[in-house]
Amino acid sequence: MATKSKARRKRRVKSIFVFVFFMLLISYLSYNLFVSINKIISINKEKKELEGRIVSLQEEEKKLQADIQKLEDPTYIARYAREKYLYSKDGELIIRFDDEEEKENESEE
Repeated sequence: MATKSKARRKRRVKSIFVFVFFMLLISYLSYNLFVSINKIISINKEKKELEGRIVSLQEEEKKLQADIQKLEDPTYIARYAREKYLYSKDGELIIRFDDEEEKENESEE
């Protein structure tokens, strides 16, 4: 009988060891799974942000390309220089209004 109880005890210890081993293995794999899922979620979030940034940069590129085309036109350059830097043609008189005065005039009307 002593040998049977020792055999049962060994079998029980062995089954407890196997159970603990598999629980640890499952815990480790579950932890790795959750870490991987969090990484995937954060990467997808970053991807969406970068895709939005790409769209805005593409729009900015289109605007800059349009500006480049405008700057290749000599009449546009002349008009821009006259408006922005107050250059004038021969015989022209330049009158400049401040933005605040223009806003006051618009609000009074």
